[in-house]
Amino acid sequence: MAIRDTKKKPFIEDRDDNISIGIDLPFRKSGGAGGWFASTPTTIEAVKNNIRNLVQTEQGERYMQPRLGLNLRKYMFEQYTEETVLMVQNDILTTLGFWLPFVEVKQLDVSMEETDAVGKNKMTIFIVFNITRDPTTLGSVQVEIGD
Repeated sequence: MAIRDTKKKPFIEDRDDNISIGIDLPFRKSGGAGGWFASTPTTIEAVKNNIRNLVQTEQGERYMQPRLGLNLRKYMFEQYTEETVLMVQNDILTTLGFWLPFVEVKQLDVSMEETDAVGKNKMTIFIVFNITRDPTTLGSVQVEIGD
């Protein structure tokens, strides 16, 4: 009879410099022998890239994954109120919880700026997070939506 191991495996720290976790962004050629594209050396750097990509992707933009991403551009020309900020934060937290369930958001700040030119707005999102299996790792990402 087979015995199933139901225990969680321990989180493995990034100790080996010869192993890369993911592709670094923006795409560029690797300078070393690590492969064709530049890679992220740690898990936290790979998660930062995943969060940036998820927040900057509009829903329906990814082929065969219509629910991937957020529709943050719809908030760009809304009145900047506390209710709008809460809706944006809820969308971000829900989407991160679905696509990146191993990420725990510690701080989420959303700010919107109007520039001098007509029709140009910018939303700045600042996320402080950690990986749930290793609470000592703390990272932050800042993403700007709009111009």
